[in-house]
Amino acid sequence: MQKSKSFSLIYLFFLALIVIRAYLFFVFQYNDTDLNKNFSSSKDDELTLALFEKEARFHPIIGKKGVVSVQEKHAAQVGLDILKKGGNAVDAAVAIGYALGVTLPRAGNIGGGGFMLIWDNQKKKAYNINYRENAPKNISYKNFLNKEDNVDAKKLANSYQAVGVPGTVYGLNLAHEKFGSKKLTFQQLIRPSIKLAENGITVSYAEADSISYAKNRLDKDNYTKNIFFENNEVLQAGQILKQQDLANTLKRISKNGTKEFYKGKTAELLVSSMKANNGLITLDDLKNYKAEITEPVTSTYRGYKIISSPLPSSGGITIIEILNILENLNFTNIGNNSAKYIHYLVEAMNYSFYDRNYNLGDPKYVNNIESIVDNITSKKHAKEIFNRINPNKHTPSKDIDKNFRNLKEGNNTTHYVVIDKNGNMVSNTYSLNYSFGIAKAVKGAGFLLNNVIDDFTIKANTPNAYGLIQDEENLVQPNKQPLSSMAPTIILDSENRPVLATGSPGGSRIITTVLQIILGFVDYDYNIATAVANPRIHSQLWPDKVLYEEGISQDTLGILKNMGHTLEKFRAMGSAQSASVDRFDKDSPKFLRATADPRREGAESLGL
Repeated sequence: MQKSKSFSLIYLFFLALIVIRAYLFFVFQYNDTDLNKNFSSSKDDELTLALFEKEARFHPIIGKKGVVSVQEKHAAQVGLDILKKGGNAVDAAVAIGYALGVTLPRAGNIGGGGFMLIWDNQKKKAYNINYRENAPKNISYKNFLNKEDNVDAKKLANSYQAVGVPGTVYGLNLAHEKFGSKKLTFQQLIRPSIKLAENGITVSYAEADSISYAKNRLDKDNYTKNIFFENNEVLQAGQILKQQDLANTLKRISKNGTKEFYKGKTAELLVSSMKANNGLITLDDLKNYKAEITEPVTSTYRGYKIISSPLPSSGGITIIEILNILENLNFTNIGNNSAKYIHYLVEAMNYSFYDRNYNLGDPKYVNNIESIVDNITSKKHAKEIFNRINPNKHTPSKDIDKNFRNLKEGNNTTHYVVIDKNGNMVSNTYSLNYSFGIAKAVKGAGFLLNNVIDDFTIKANTPNAYGLIQDEENLVQPNKQPLSSMAPTIILDSENRPVLATGSPGGSRIITTVLQIILGFVDYDYNIATAVANPRIHSQLWPDKVLYEEGISQDTLGILKNMGHTLEKFRAMGSAQSASVDRFDKDSPKFLRATADPRREGAESLGL
């Protein structure tokens, strides 16, 4: 009896100890205060609670020391390797830019131009690098008119006269010089690209398809044909693409820097190709080219700060105008991609594209451009437009713009993003304009040339390859930069911390692609992978119709038709490589997310 009583007391003692230990563990490990300090409990719980959303259908990759999202896997790895070596986001972005010129020849380039948007998280300041191409000094709109005085589309697509003075080398090198970490030399950033060009890359199915698609353009020039063909057939998936002349060009740039491309042997090779093919670019054009560091265009949307590239990119301005219009609408009870949601997007897009097409151009050539931009991006202007929108009926384009036009569409460009461990961000969009540009490489130098002159207005009220009608503000002139739709974009939260970097290729559809990612991220609290994967729509005033991707419900389409919208199912729009910051420790990012847009094969996101 005594033994039984003693055993019971011992049992109760140990049971009490277990209960006390469990209570103390709960108090110190899982109390509300700790959970609210950026999930600062155990690492496993931190990952689970902070990052993995069980209800989400799409999931980004996760990194703590850096992430990259790029259209091509070799270039993505190059960027990640630079971050591993201690480089910052700009170092990685520069290395990726050169690598894509080797591994994604249809869009990556050193013979084109673009815009790089940088967020310096230590200085809390954004910078835009404008390395858009310039028109040659000897250009005239008459170069692109045929005997009937109509625009010669073939000349704008394929001729050396359609080439603008390339800005990529100047822009990438300027970024490294001004914003690089100083831990890595320029030679270290460009060396991986030299190796890729010299040793060759295995052609992917995606790249083989793009070469095959451009076959009838690439085979018009024997030098270019020798790069992308073997035994008189286009390179197939699994074959090796070697580019020795491009490797040699990159070696010269590595040794001599920016001056090599604009004043050295590479410049001479480019001008020699121009002279041999009735092109317009001269040595003076190259010597006089300069990329510029400019102030980004900024605004607010529901407490977030929107930062994007300014003119001559129209992308940021137009996105801001559309967001300002939609800010007057409460999305709380409006489903994403519902009929009401799409209706308001389309109406806001159409009014904003009208403002874009008739008011914007190279700021050096448009009178009163600052006041024009201030008005277009003002909340007051947006409110006036919102009040014009009929909530139940589509406003025909002819009622916004009296000049009816029947237009065509196109697609181009590549985009990538980088975030480093310190929260510095780069969002970069650059292009050859058409896929493979003019489909001709500089003899002896191995790089493809852009056909950016098509982005100018050659003849007022005539559509370019992307279906855009533009007014005289964008008329082609010597040394002028054409209006662009590129929209590398960075978003800050209410505490001035970077939370999103995004952008896309796609011509005029860049603007609406980036817009819808922002709406998903901000208004619907989607993670970045879901915001990017979500089905998209597009409208640009003319043609008066709504393009939509697979995934919009038939019921929604029926309602939109009854509201007066003309609808057209369209191929996948854009390829928005994007990244976000998930948690912060004060101002420093704790977890990073990145996603590769599933719309184009070959894109890859990687994290450290």
